Amino acid sequence: MLTGEFRAALDDKGRLLIPTKLRSEFQGDTLILTKAIDKCLWLFSPTKWEVFSKTIQESLGMFSSRDLMIQRRIIGSALEIEVDKTGRIGVSSLLREYAGLVKDCVVVGIRTHLEIWDESVFMAYQEATNENLPGLVQGLSIAWPKE
Repeated sequence: MLTGEFRAALDDKGRLLIPTKLRSEFQGDTLILTKAIDKCLWLFSPTKWEVFSKTIQESLGMFSSRDLMIQRRIIGSALEIEVDKTGRIGVSSLLREYAGLVKDCVVVGIRTHLEIWDESVFMAYQEATNENLPGLVQGLSIAWPKE
């Protein structure tokens, strides 16, 4: 399961080292990198991407501006990328620019995929959402499974 927050840095060639703990959760040497809804990137295994992208396309229409915007953002920007022998991925200049990735990054495991944030953008996001979080979780009703 992909969980945890890790610091990572882009090198001069736009490559990012996936933290070892997270890398061990991926099989093979190909991953899918795409724009997220927030100002970050999502990284999926091909299997998880297939399920995720199929779900998006099946739930969204072709004649709605909103639906097309979501498909263009997430599916249209997706790239198949290779993981090198040292565990680095190359992040295209367009995706780096979208997420504001400069050098220092935070990689966050979200169970089925990773998020890649510029560290300063992530810290600002965390600060902004800290104020709203109690109100957001107050309405949640989570039923824990009985043991």
